Amino acid sequence: MQRPTLSLVLPIYNEEEVIAELHARLQDFLSKLGLDCEVLFINDGSKDRSLPLLREIARGEPRYRVLSFSRNFGHQAAISAGVDWARGRAVVVMDADLQDPPEVVLEMVARWREGFDVVYGKRRSREGETFFKLLTARWFYRIFAAMIPIEVPLDTGDFRLMSRRVVVALRALRETHRFVRGMVAWVGFKQTAVLYDRPGRFAGETKYPLKKMIRFAIDGITSFSVLPLRFSTYLGMLISVASLAVAIWAVVAHFVFRATVPGWTATVVLVSLLASVQLLMIGILGEYIGRIYEQVKGRPNYLVGDRVNASARPDDDALDDEDDASA
Repeated sequence: MQRPTLSLVLPIYNEEEVIAELHARLQDFLSKLGLDCEVLFINDGSKDRSLPLLREIARGEPRYRVLSFSRNFGHQAAISAGVDWARGRAVVVMDADLQDPPEVVLEMVARWREGFDVVYGKRRSREGETFFKLLTARWFYRIFAAMIPIEVPLDTGDFRLMSRRVVVALRALRETHRFVRGMVAWVGFKQTAVLYDRPGRFAGETKYPLKKMIRFAIDGITSFSVLPLRFSTYLGMLISVASLAVAIWAVVAHFVFRATVPGWTATVVLVSLLASVQLLMIGILGEYIGRIYEQVKGRPNYLVGDRVNASARPDDDALDDEDDASA
């Protein structure tokens, strides 16, 4: 089977209200695109009618391929599955809720043809988001960028186009706790941005409530930075210096000024401070150790329970050989 020019990867989780409109928009977009294209839907263990609806639209559209997980493995695992199964010379990852407009892909493809390996969508504006969501997202990206040793573009999500060599590089990264946009920045290659205005969701609710946002932020930071561990060292040194200063003051106050009094309050405050710092540092260590524990088990990032129009995971070498033979 010859490799398509472009693969669109769309993670799906409880999007039954969006699928009909998504299908209509994709059909219009694919006709304008004018390229040999495949659309890969990754059903991330949806509990609504998303999978039956995907089956229905894929039955009459050979360009649609559906992978359905055996359970919910998470958005980043769904993106990883799309990257693993995509056959295109370029791969675009986009949300299914139409907040990533398909029409932006046209500009991404144009930049890819200019020689860029990664073309990421950078949000000029974000409609339908709360002030809290906008504020936390803005500061997370800036704190994250300051903590890691690689350059990560600000105000970007997973909406991006990647060339084949970037896709192959990502496939080699099999870490358990995945932060795909950071991994794309880490592999490098020639990257550029496309500005766009991000509309609100077409229908349904966000799949990233506060709890998932916090978990996602922790995964991103701990996957790419050891600064929290170094912070514990720096904080320990600071507290040691402060403790030494307090000890010197206590000795001077006792022998020179004869001003010492029973220090119950000071003792309680210092003990509470040291205990809280120790628990904080143990928690940080636990986050990293937990990730080591998850990684060494070597479990797959996802399990595919069902497939439509996708008989087997593509073999890159076989596809490349067929492309060479047809050239």
